[in-house]
Amino acid sequence: MTDTADKPSPQPEKVLSPAARRALAEAEERRRAAIESRPKEIGGRNGPEPSRYGDWEVKGIAADF
Repeated sequence: MTDTADKPSPQPEKVLSPAARRALAEAEERRRAAIESRPKEIGGRNGPEPSRYGDWEVKGIAADF
């Protein structure tokens, strides 16, 4: 018995049109600009953003939203 039967074959890459490549490059540039334009948080919490993950922990006590 071989291991190749259990593994899916890699998907062939899609061929993108020049317009699609330009759109992807523009979207990546906009994401990078948005991240760079955010103001630096001073005195903020460490770790992952609590509102994103649904938990807020202060001094060992966790509160769910």
